[in-house]
Amino acid sequence: MTLAGHYDVVVIGGGHAGIEAAWMASKLGADTALITMRYHAIGRMSCNPAIGGLGKGQIVREIDALGGLMGMAIDRAGIQFRMLNRSKGPAVWAPRAQADRHEYPKVMQSLLAEARSLDIIEGTVEAISTKASSDSGGRRRVCSVTLQDGRVLKARAIILTTGTFLSGLMHCGLEKTEGGRLGEPAAVGLSASLRGLGLELGRLKTGTPPRVHRDSIDYDLCEIQPGDEVPTLFSSMTDAITQRQINCWITWTNDRAHQHILANLDRAPLYTGQIESTGPRYCPSIEDKVVRFADKPRHQIFLEPEGYDNERVYCNGISTSLPKDVQEAMVHEVPGLRHAKILQYGYAIEYDFVPTHQTKTSLESKLVEGLFLAGQINGTSGYEEAAGQGVVAGINAVRSLNGDEPFVLGRDEAYIGVMIDDLITKPPVEPYRMFTSRAEYRLRLRADNADQRLTPIGRALGTVDNRRWERYQRKRQAMAAIEALCDPGRINGMPLRTWIRRPNADVADFAAALARLTDQTFCADALWQVLVDAKYSGYVERQAQQIERFRRLESLSIPEHIDYAAMPELRLEARERLARVAPRTLGQAARVSGINPADVTILWVYLSGRRLVPRAR
Repeated sequence: MTLAGHYDVVVIGGGHAGIEAAWMASKLGADTALITMRYHAIGRMSCNPAIGGLGKGQIVREIDALGGLMGMAIDRAGIQFRMLNRSKGPAVWAPRAQADRHEYPKVMQSLLAEARSLDIIEGTVEAISTKASSDSGGRRRVCSVTLQDGRVLKARAIILTTGTFLSGLMHCGLEKTEGGRLGEPAAVGLSASLRGLGLELGRLKTGTPPRVHRDSIDYDLCEIQPGDEVPTLFSSMTDAITQRQINCWITWTNDRAHQHILANLDRAPLYTGQIESTGPRYCPSIEDKVVRFADKPRHQIFLEPEGYDNERVYCNGISTSLPKDVQEAMVHEVPGLRHAKILQYGYAIEYDFVPTHQTKTSLESKLVEGLFLAGQINGTSGYEEAAGQGVVAGINAVRSLNGDEPFVLGRDEAYIGVMIDDLITKPPVEPYRMFTSRAEYRLRLRADNADQRLTPIGRALGTVDNRRWERYQRKRQAMAAIEALCDPGRINGMPLRTWIRRPNADVADFAAALARLTDQTFCADALWQVLVDAKYSGYVERQAQQIERFRRLESLSIPEHIDYAAMPELRLEARERLARVAPRTLGQAARVSGINPADVTILWVYLSGRRLVPRAR
């Protein structure tokens, strides 16, 4: 055993959750270590080489607003940028970008290298050690991690971001291979260590599609999908996208491809019982789609290049664990892929996770003090969801060491807040994926105003540096100047603020209207923000009333050690579910699966010290 160092925070895992957690912890001045199996695998995209999308793009903007790295990385490594959902209102517009698979991790690594108090250590964690905690709850506290080679790192807080590596098992037909992703080993010993700490583990499953050689595709049989003429930025720290944009392509499966799948279900791990864990309902494998949606004659496939100089094309939409010969037959039936050369076969992967009834909204373990969890270990799916949790875990790990109150974002403040609240109140039984429909206040939680919502919070926390803060202040000043012109200004006899609320009013119209009133010019970002704020002002005002009612529920705290068993008026199921989740507030209790309004009323009576009227017998 070799003592390899003393750290405030040790982060386990070099994926997106680990990167953001380590970055935030080091930004807040903590001596931090990031342990990864391979340095050059930091930021590697295990599956789709893309960032953003519906719900996910909003999270990336929020990460950026709090001072995180993901937005800056994709702005530098993106090769096609598209704003999704343009047919709907701006409240649910979502930025998305294809990434150069080789360039993106390089950018992430270079950004992470700027951290002042961060050591990156190659190795595999075998065990987490604890000691008796000083708190009165009888919990134990983390004290160190042991690597496979015998090195020991002392730690005051530990953040677990294991991705799909925790006892990962890959499936391709009847072939089974231990690994966290193709070509990389699994972390096996750590699962036993977590069980030894008293944590309950579960199993989840995700998958990836085949990749084909770009020169073997017949593009004339596919539909072209270009990017936006003017790329939309993810980060407020980016001035412009200067790199060349490329095209993606669309094709479809067909009945012949489906017949190959249906004829070989007896060799599909999902249907033979070889895979026992649950996969993502909203991103099913192609064999699942064909079985569950038997009435659909075809399913869409997006052909996404993995880089400028990368020969691989990602076949988004046909994730599969079918045997290799079946994958060959299926792919070759698809228009444009008749002669496609498969460079990497699709596979499914099962991995351990920690069911979230054991975790607080701060992402700290309820059982082990100083142990934080972020990413797929909490049951989520996706780079963006993992990175958002990494931000929160990194901040809270440091705040716990300083004795500060946990940083918890509300459902009315951020998609990150919605996600974490969902994870804790409704522990996932399948990989959780963010959608705009999950956010009841999505008119307020737009991608365009993430900096307005969260940058002041990041500044107060200490994660927003002077450079970012100065940019934010300049935008705020520009917005204030524009708004000052809107109040007295009139266009065609109509108040300017009313005129810009027209459905067809856009930034160009707005800029032209302002040009009649002043010779001052304004940046497109500030113009767009004021324009969209004006369009949604009536809806947002009404939603503010809902949020105020919501906050009244959220303001009523529930004591940490409340005894639900001592409340006979509560249904037995309600007592069990509330005890399992341990909600922080009455509002959170109301969102726990299986809790009804009557349960909430009874709990409110207890919390407010009122006397319950006995129920009629």
